[in-house]
Amino acid sequence: MGLINYVKETRGELKHVSWPTRKQAIVFTIVVILISLAVAFYCGFFDALFTLALEKIVL
Repeated sequence: MGLINYVKETRGELKHVSWPTRKQAIVFTIVVILISLAVAFYCGFFDALFTLALEKIVL
């Protein structure tokens, strides 16, 4: 009984969800990819910078 109730309630709640349009989903996906790439480059730059600094200090 619990599983059946859960499925019914879940389906009911999903009717209240405001789903994005196809265009919105594409734009949001592109934004997430661009931000992820920017953060990756930012972290990679500082990782390389700190690695060089540590090599200069240690050697």
